[in-house]
Amino acid sequence: MPAFNHLIRSSANDSEIYRFQQQSWPACAEGDHSSQWRLRLVFTAAVEADVLGLFSHLPIAAVACLQRQQPLLGVELLLTAAPAAPQLDALRQIVALEWLLLQPTDVLPVLTTPGLLVMDMDSTAIQIECIDELAAAAGVGAEVAAVTERAMQGELDFEQSLRARVAKLKGADTAIIAQLCERLPLSPGLASMIAELQQYGWRTAVASGGFTPFVNHLKQLLALDAAYANELVLQDGKFMGEVTGKVVDAEFKAAVVTECAARWQIADGQKVAIGDGANDIPMISRADFGLAYHAKPKLAAVADANIYHLGLQVLPFFLQARG
Repeated sequence: MPAFNHLIRSSANDSEIYRFQQQSWPACAEGDHSSQWRLRLVFTAAVEADVLGLFSHLPIAAVACLQRQQPLLGVELLLTAAPAAPQLDALRQIVALEWLLLQPTDVLPVLTTPGLLVMDMDSTAIQIECIDELAAAAGVGAEVAAVTERAMQGELDFEQSLRARVAKLKGADTAIIAQLCERLPLSPGLASMIAELQQYGWRTAVASGGFTPFVNHLKQLLALDAAYANELVLQDGKFMGEVTGKVVDAEFKAAVVTECAARWQIADGQKVAIGDGANDIPMISRADFGLAYHAKPKLAAVADANIYHLGLQVLPFFLQARG
């Protein structure tokens, strides 16, 4: 975990303060707030000074440092009023910064209490779309990628587009599945984020419109509690161009949130979901806290929070920690 280099804590007049250059603010503990606007900032150590330089333009009442087991820095600013649009625009100019503005009535899920995380897989937990990679290996990449993108933008019915894409794989050698599992590129921060949640007793699951070999690989790799995806029909070492069983579509993924929460007796307010595409909207809406990760505009517009630039290790900073 990196330490702050420019934000210095010290004592003054029998109270604790944080200082940056010639400025200072009262120090507080995370969660020390009562019906106040709050602004959470999560950033890399490389932009610490740039972020702190914006503090003078914000109506700050107190500052709390957020301690997480992640390679990022985090602060929560208690504000005397909502920040103005130009102040938020200034935050957006720092690409190694993520932020979450909380209204006085907002309540975050608690990191240090058991909860549930349900994740999409393709372009969320991993950096690729598996169907596109399978299609490329089968020699039909361009055709399938075009359909995938339209589906992610919410322009096509998911089940119809899924079946159309899988049909193009008919006759391909199933060896490409194992080859892709061996090189699945995990999204930055996924493993450390999952590990921190699991330390506090969180249940973790993947609900994917992709395919079972890949979610099962992730489940084993990260010790996830559950994994849901579509089952490909394979025979004699070849793709049959079909899926079997109930298709994991947007409503199925939303139902996973409800069913897993009931199965593991997750408390109200402790359900979190992460996705990137329009078909994740029902899932993140079903959760108590929906996070859009490098998302398409339709999902980004309705999520409770967004991660635009950094990795999934931001998530623990967007949850409330209690001693």
